[in-house]
Amino acid sequence: MELRHLRYALALSEHAHFGRAAAALGIRQPPLSQQIKALETELGVQLFDRTGHGVRPTAAGEAFLARARQVLDHLDLAVRDAADAGRGETGTLAIGFLGTALAAVLPEVLTAFRTRRPQVRLELRELPSARQVEALLDGSLDAGVICGPPPAAARRRLTSLPLGRESLVAAVPSGHPLTSAAAVPVRALDSEPLILSSRQAEPAAADVALAVCRAAGVEPRIAHEAHNLHTLLGLVACGLGIGIGPAGMRRFRHVGVTLLPLEPAAAGLEFHLAHRFGPVPSVLGAFLRTVRQVHRG
Repeated sequence: MELRHLRYALALSEHAHFGRAAAALGIRQPPLSQQIKALETELGVQLFDRTGHGVRPTAAGEAFLARARQVLDHLDLAVRDAADAGRGETGTLAIGFLGTALAAVLPEVLTAFRTRRPQVRLELRELPSARQVEALLDGSLDAGVICGPPPAAARRRLTSLPLGRESLVAAVPSGHPLTSAAAVPVRALDSEPLILSSRQAEPAAADVALAVCRAAGVEPRIAHEAHNLHTLLGLVACGLGIGIGPAGMRRFRHVGVTLLPLEPAAAGLEFHLAHRFGPVPSVLGAFLRTVRQVHRG
């Protein structure tokens, strides 16, 4: 039995006449009659009653035709699903991100992508950069918004697309004398306990903050390391030190913390969209195109 036998039987049922069914199928009548007879022989039942007035399905034929329609409908769906997946219009995309990225570079990208690919299921996971790199390497993430480019040890397997840069700011606890200043001189941090991003979680962010201090002749006195920016702001609010982090922290509006620019202005942090080298799945390719279009805009 082949799929064409199902189509022949359905056409014969629809047209109730061998000649009309053959014409609709684009074949001659004798081959159609032979194929239907062969199908009935294979099944061991009569599918159609032949009368002088035409052809009509038997009870066995009705049962067979109902299932035949389902088979062909599912085949059509399989073809459409394959085509949609091939164009990146369906599937699942696992994206990692930093909290600041969700407040800055990601919202416009996600909105545009959802509009263009509404059937793609997005799995969004908030993770520090180091964890995202691990997840990208083991395949549990398709792409991730990380701080800085991928670390040197991972660059043979990961590539990245720059998304933008954020300046560094100082997070000062309420009541501290520096809150009255328009900007915080980096040299003024020489005697202050500092709260920085953890080198284990955000190595690029920690390195940039340390470099800014040392460029001003300040050897940082690190009091605490924070694994995310919410923790960093919370520690500052407790009066445990002055924090240094991206300007995106302004979006978190933490009570008890004043955010001020640094003086001189620092180069800031780069954000990258990282993914694995090699053939890019269609759905990830569609996401990367959206990122480039939004970023270019």
